[in-house]
Amino acid sequence: MINEALEPNEFDRKKFDLDLSYGKVREQQVADMLQDKKIEVKSERDMWMRTGNIAIEYECNGKASGIQTTESDYWFHNLCIGDDTYATLVFKTDNLRDILNTTKGKKQVYGGDNNASKMFLVSLQSLFSRGNIQAYTERNKK
Repeated sequence: MINEALEPNEFDRKKFDLDLSYGKVREQQVADMLQDKKIEVKSERDMWMRTGNIAIEYECNGKASGIQTTESDYWFHNLCIGDDTYATLVFKTDNLRDILNTTKGKKQVYGGDNNASKMFLVSLQSLFSRGNIQAYTERNKK
């Protein structure tokens, strides 16, 4: 539950009444991610800045791993610069699996200790491409 003492009120926020209920629902969703769900946290250091890509493991030593086997509800992917976290991407794990299954242009690479891991190399730009967003929207129509 969100700490009510920390919630903004009409005196300390402009246009308080606009989008308040929408914002409260999203705040609760973030709180729920951290309290009531399983999360997987991966950190990508430095390379993402040079290449514009992130790597998501799916196999290690010939066995399914990473995104294929996680039981997490959410996948947190830290983009680090040295020891500092610049940003964190958060995906519902099933959504990220769907994105990886449908994204064109992703590469399969080896990495990790002794290059024992197979990973999808995905450009940050393609994660948020119009095509991926449209595919997500179509999959989630109700």
